[in-house]
Amino acid sequence: MRSFSILLLFLFPGCLIAADDLNGIWKGTLTQGPGGCYPQYFLELQINFSDGLITGKAYDYYDKSHFIKMSFTGRYNAQTHRLVLIENRVLQADIPLDCAPCIKTYDLQYSKKGGEETLSGDWKGIISGKRAVCPPGKIDLKKTDHSDFPVDIEQSDTLLTLQHSLHLQPREKDLIKTVTVNSPQIKIELYDNAEIDHDTITVLINNKLLLYRQMLRDKPLTLNFNAFPGVEYELVMYADNLGEIPPNTALMVVTAGGQKMEVFLSSSEQKTASVKFLYKP
Repeated sequence: MRSFSILLLFLFPGCLIAADDLNGIWKGTLTQGPGGCYPQYFLELQINFSDGLITGKAYDYYDKSHFIKMSFTGRYNAQTHRLVLIENRVLQADIPLDCAPCIKTYDLQYSKKGGEETLSGDWKGIISGKRAVCPPGKIDLKKTDHSDFPVDIEQSDTLLTLQHSLHLQPREKDLIKTVTVNSPQIKIELYDNAEIDHDTITVLINNKLLLYRQMLRDKPLTLNFNAFPGVEYELVMYADNLGEIPPNTALMVVTAGGQKMEVFLSSSEQKTASVKFLYKP
């Protein structure tokens, strides 16, 4: 059985660089020697680099219909410009029946020349569930502002399971504002807008459930997420009820780097309030 490449990236301790150096979307190719499922694949890494930690998603694919999606964590050594990551979970797979997952280790080097940033290096690995060695190969990636796949928002397993069981009735969206920030780390705090009247809300970002039936109070409901340059993120506030004083209203406080701003949201049984976020370095 031929091996199909999965990204397995191992943790490499070391010093850290500024978040913007690695944060974002990296695309390019992954080659594999004779005996692999294909001699060359496309590879996309969606790297979140926040507070010194790397998390993200990897898409290893021959075409958009045949791919493996993995999650990973890792660190970066700023002194050697070496990046080694570890994948920890298969999130989705659609590969030919005669291909087998290849669990890989990547040893990548970061480089920046002019306006172009690259990750390149070697890989090796073993076939999943076997001791057979995969034919090794090379990796060449460039940083880009375009993804071939949806950009995920981190979501807990509990909320993921809950979202699969929910059937929120579709409502018209009322776009309140588009917020442009200059920092990738975005903090959102949601308060009751006036008198506490037992409003409860459900909140999604890019269709990922992040809050479910939470009551608005004088203490904030807090969300944090890491944004990629050029990618649009949409927060939707869904009113579970209208409270004692309709409609369902909230004060949103957005903090990103040195920026801080307020946005007033109002949702009803017919409309949901939405706010879009765009990170521009």
